[in-house]
Amino acid sequence: MKEIIVIVGPTGVGKTKLSIELAKKLDAEIINGDSVSIYKKLNIGSAKPSIEERENIPHHCLDICDLEQNYSVFHYQKEVRHIIENLSKKNKRIIIVGGTGLYIKATLYQYEFQEETNIKTYNEYSNEQLVNELKKYAPATIPHQNNRKRLIRLLNKCENNEHIATKKDELLYPIKVVGLTTERDFLYQRINERVDHMIEMGLVEEVESLKKYYQTSRVLNSAIGYKEFVPYLFGDLSLDKVIEQIKQNSRRYAKRQYTFFKHQFPTKWFQVNFSNFEETIKEVYDYIEKEANY
Repeated sequence: MKEIIVIVGPTGVGKTKLSIELAKKLDAEIINGDSVSIYKKLNIGSAKPSIEERENIPHHCLDICDLEQNYSVFHYQKEVRHIIENLSKKNKRIIIVGGTGLYIKATLYQYEFQEETNIKTYNEYSNEQLVNELKKYAPATIPHQNNRKRLIRLLNKCENNEHIATKKDELLYPIKVVGLTTERDFLYQRINERVDHMIEMGLVEEVESLKKYYQTSRVLNSAIGYKEFVPYLFGDLSLDKVIEQIKQNSRRYAKRQYTFFKHQFPTKWFQVNFSNFEETIKEVYDYIEKEANY
């Protein structure tokens, strides 16, 4: 099969734009690699490409889940592997683009999961209490106390007596990984401006239209750009504070993304030329086509 092109990097660095331009040049179809864009109704806060921005390029794994669904990396892995199989049979080029490293790696590498049979939110537990509950099961490792999402996921698996994911650094497909990067201060400035643009585009109105879903939707309570609004919706935090928290959490997330992609993928990094993005497109395209695996 042809190499799968994987475009990674921190939030706000231009991955979506690059993927669309490359798809036009390569006659490729795009698979979304962002865990929030999978959900319907989450458009502005997820920076999901609009119908117009997609420029008639087929996109997969966008808007495939309702907000009440608990779509996990297990479901994503199964879905995307099926898409890869179908596109490969048609001899289509494939581009996976997004910033959710675990989702992408679990799909392309030999990860094994069992489907979650019973999912609890543990809203009544503090993070410290979650850690104490996990200690009763003596797992090999316990996530950091501040990583509530991983603590909850692991405790669910322990309580359900489920097989915990195993992984190997064994690739299942030929891939070429492209990473986009820029200077940290400039990236942080872009992230701040991007959040301001989301507010101008109507993020507050989008969130307010989703208020009724916050009681049941896990993604709304965990995704950056949405979770910060919880106290605002109930009158406990000002909008200015919410915006600052989104910017701060986005900057921290970008730092974690860099760390993951640098250590978990064989990534070829490209410094983005924001003043002339066509140069970046050409540089990446030339790299992809050089020694292409047909």
